[in-house]
Amino acid sequence: MTPTFSESRSPTPTATPTATAKASASATPSPSASATATPEAAADEWNPPSNLAKPLDEVWNHVETTYSDLYGFKNYGWDQLIATKGTLNYCVRWDSDTPVTSTTRDKIQDALQTQFNKWIHAMVDDGKGFEAWPYTDVKVNVVGWAVKDRSTLQWSDDSVKVYAGVLDDSGAPQCSPDCGRFFHQDGDYSQCPGKEAEHYDESLWLTKGFEGGAGGDWGQRVGEEYFVGALGQENMHVYLHEVGHTFGLDDFYDWTPTGVSSFIMNAGSATEITTFDQWMLRDFWRHVKNRYGY
Repeated sequence: MTPTFSESRSPTPTATPTATAKASASATPSPSASATATPEAAADEWNPPSNLAKPLDEVWNHVETTYSDLYGFKNYGWDQLIATKGTLNYCVRWDSDTPVTSTTRDKIQDALQTQFNKWIHAMVDDGKGFEAWPYTDVKVNVVGWAVKDRSTLQWSDDSVKVYAGVLDDSGAPQCSPDCGRFFHQDGDYSQCPGKEAEHYDESLWLTKGFEGGAGGDWGQRVGEEYFVGALGQENMHVYLHEVGHTFGLDDFYDWTPTGVSSFIMNAGSATEITTFDQWMLRDFWRHVKNRYGY
């Protein structure tokens, strides 16, 4: 498996997304969208619970031996957040004909802010980022909605940009590829109508009737009915699992590490980020942080 993840909760993972089929996210942070940086002092260095040391070693060995471009790949969630200085811009791809009220729109924004930050908070101890991770909180902005037909969106204000009728090769709505980081990982948004100010980093792709989930550097795809139905839940576990892939974490379809079996990246075995998930995330960061000078 390459670091550009795409997976399904069915027994067999789906294929890696192509630029046409699976990318589309959101635009740039507004001036008020600021992340919370940590103090200079970092949390203690590598010190996982002793009972997790062996399974964590097994996981990282598996990653190093199965990812085709582990250290060369430069669009993990880590890369995105360092590039944006701690903000994340989403496009919501509403791949459904179900009408969307402004209330649902705002609840989706709130859910992304809360749920995405559960992974960020897993990097923080006592207000300090693990091994110099620089952010204790990330500002998540929904900066675009993509639909097939504008009338599906039941609001008239211009609080968020709407892309109507912009479709990928499979006929799914997407925000403009000219503005998407997945398509422009060099940061060149010169062809985007709003330039960098309208760029988007990831997509939340909500598809009517879609079962399971998929995730990668391009964002996350889950069922529209699941995501809307889960609004307000403490842990939107399918979405959280897919965000784990955005940060580079693997799936566990055919093996589990010694002594651990219930954790959110082992699909269906947990409904919240566990201590083991937390330390897998930290392990990934400590192996790639030198690319950012940490």
